[in-house]
Amino acid sequence: MTTFGFIGLGLIGGSIAKGIKRVHPNDHIMAYDQDQKTLTAAFHEHTIDTVLTKIDEHILDCDFVILCTPVAYNASYLKAVRPFLKPGAILTDVGSTKTLIHNQVIALDMEDCFIGGHPMAGSERSGYDASNDHLVENAYYIITPTSKSTPEQINRMISFVSSLSALPMVLDYKKHDYVVAAISHLPHIIASTLINLVKDSDTEEHTMRQVAAGGFKDITRIASSSPVMWQQICLANSDNISCVLKNYITSLNEIVDYIEHKDSDALFRLFADSGKYRNSIADRSSGPIKKEYSLYCDIIDEAGAIATIATTLAIHQISIKNIGIIHNREFEQGALKIEFYTEQACMDAAKQLTSCNYPVYMR
Repeated sequence: MTTFGFIGLGLIGGSIAKGIKRVHPNDHIMAYDQDQKTLTAAFHEHTIDTVLTKIDEHILDCDFVILCTPVAYNASYLKAVRPFLKPGAILTDVGSTKTLIHNQVIALDMEDCFIGGHPMAGSERSGYDASNDHLVENAYYIITPTSKSTPEQINRMISFVSSLSALPMVLDYKKHDYVVAAISHLPHIIASTLINLVKDSDTEEHTMRQVAAGGFKDITRIASSSPVMWQQICLANSDNISCVLKNYITSLNEIVDYIEHKDSDALFRLFADSGKYRNSIADRSSGPIKKEYSLYCDIIDEAGAIATIATTLAIHQISIKNIGIIHNREFEQGALKIEFYTEQACMDAAKQLTSCNYPVYMR
């Protein structure tokens, strides 16, 4: 039996704890969180076995201690946890920036027990209520050792991550922060600024908001994430974010020039090159399994149409994750979008709906 101690039990912490309980139900989990309601809910749901009212000698029992608070707070908890780490215990975190906490670890001479971690998974929602036991499945989980991490410690961390069906990747913490600045942090900034641009540019009748769907909702979904978390991320990784943001602004200025001068060749290259590279990301076989399994289906607008589809799939024991009408189909085929929990369920649903003469479009 392995004993885990969680400091913070929000979306990521709660999801990892639930994942541990699903895979290793006999492991013992204790948790500390400033929100007593969160701890009470987690205890009643059997996500955790021990509620910690403070960080104390209970931590001495832990084989893993996982810091799951916002990045600025994670570093401050190092001092609190340090006196209660038993020999051989691994201290890790789940923060999406690593340099700040690694610098704190070095200053506190804790490199021999700390290994950084970053599960590259999340949701536009936050908090324990939004957590689930499969959040990190098939997602990259970056592991950032210190200069004093041993091969045995790194392998223990890899085994733990792999047991949650995540995909471990060992990376230098400085390189990690540069990479995520471009592929994670910058997109959140773009999504938030685009949302605010539309808000400030909308008509008096709020027509933009009314018809916003499809591509716009896809690329701005992450703007609903925790503002506190992203405020701290921008502060913690400011140098890398500033660098890639300046490069992005330069690219935007170039595109403005293409449009103003009606440079058709440059515009074609912009969309062709970006499409080619984007398709290479979607098609890579070595990457994680995609998280969304969905299909689009055309239906007649009549009473009971959606219920008929749901019943058809239920009869064949195909579980639906989500179902909704696509109001703006400028970039989508199909009036109805249906999401599933697994790829197999999506394929089975497509087969059944096609056999019932529904036009089905796979994405």
